Amino acid sequence: MPAPHPTRVLILCTHNSARSQMAEALLRDAARRLDLDLDVHSAGTEATQVKDGARTVIAELGLNLDHHTSKTLWDVPDAQNFDYVITVCDSAAEACPVYPGRTERRHYPFMDPSGGSLDRWREVRDQLRGQFDAFALALKEGRPVPPTYEDSPAVTAQ
Repeated sequence: MPAPHPTRVLILCTHNSARSQMAEALLRDAARRLDLDLDVHSAGTEATQVKDGARTVIAELGLNLDHHTSKTLWDVPDAQNFDYVITVCDSAAEACPVYPGRTERRHYPFMDPSGGSLDRWREVRDQLRGQFDAFALALKEGRPVPPTYEDSPAVTAQ
């Protein structure tokens, strides 16, 4: 019997420069810690560059964004074939294209840390980590993923 395909997750933001990049790294890390087979990507409605603040605060957790680049949805492999599409800002939620019926959409909005202090970047990173740890843990346990940010417990996956 062939191995099942990994669950595919796309995280969308406007510029794919901060929140979506951090969320991608954090979800990949949560999946690794939980031994969960996820294929995680991030993209933006526009491409720019990954911000230094994102690189700095992710590095503080022992992760890195060194090989990450800002990209649009159309730069992502098999862009119309995702199990979950998660928007992390209101602008991306409004611009998100329609996906086939099997794709579940979630909207987990986070404030934009751009232009803020490193403490602001850390605050957003920690919120993202709690959200995406809860998302990964729900998948691992076979429970429905949180429908909204407000409905998501801040759980740190072990």
